[in-house]
Amino acid sequence: MNAVELHDVRLSLGGRIILDDVTLNIGAREFIGVLGPNGAGKTTLMRAVLGLVPAQHGAIAVLGQPAARGNPAIGYMPQMRSAIGTMRLSGWDFVASAVNGHRLGLPIPGRRGRAEVDRVLDLVGARELARRPLVETSGGERQRLLLAQTLIGRPRLLLLDEPLISLDPHHQRVVVELVMSLQTELGITILFSAHELNPLLGAMDRVLYLGSGQAALGTVDQVITGPVLSRLYGSDIEVVHLRGRIFVMSGSHDVEHDEHRHDEHSHGHIHHHERHHSSNA
Repeated sequence: MNAVELHDVRLSLGGRIILDDVTLNIGAREFIGVLGPNGAGKTTLMRAVLGLVPAQHGAIAVLGQPAARGNPAIGYMPQMRSAIGTMRLSGWDFVASAVNGHRLGLPIPGRRGRAEVDRVLDLVGARELARRPLVETSGGERQRLLLAQTLIGRPRLLLLDEPLISLDPHHQRVVVELVMSLQTELGITILFSAHELNPLLGAMDRVLYLGSGQAALGTVDQVITGPVLSRLYGSDIEVVHLRGRIFVMSGSHDVEHDEHRHDEHSHGHIHHHERHHSSNA
């Protein structure tokens, strides 16, 4: 059974078509990197899989059933909000707030709920970390706690929306390696969106690249090519392989890096992607 299936799916927001007649299948236990320019639809796609954005046309299936709100088989990590780092709440209480759908500030769960919190904290190696207030944790540590939250209830599919934002390269590697180990240990499917390809190389089975209302799903070598990315960006793209790295270029600019820097309202140096071969088609 596939984890996610899209059949002739069209997604729109505010009258703008985000994805147009997209058909694709994501297999069980796959690690899929979800990439694309700003506004390409990475978050919208995840919200559609969650049943929060209805398809204007076509059908979305999750683990053999139509996409629907409140699916307990899905764990979702939204983009991290900076406000989390100002909370005096302990890491343990923060993770516990997700048990039975509780919101922050509601009563602590019962014995089974507490055991579930301890289980997911152990899975991500955060039992000691969880004793500290969130305000005293780093960005990487908070992402570990957010990941623990997504594991409440033993989901079979994790949707991780830009978990590497604002993390330095070391903590990016730590998060990716942790997600890889969880995928192997739990036998789950991962959809992991990111601004940049580099941190996910060597981790993902396939890449799902979105752009211009379209989608391309395949190995890095199948998708990260000039013709494919030119179609998705709607402009001429050149993929340059240099000393074991991949540069996605439009003219003299590294497109993915410029997109990322635009979010931070700054411009700067070219970012590179180390090249790894994926073994799965």
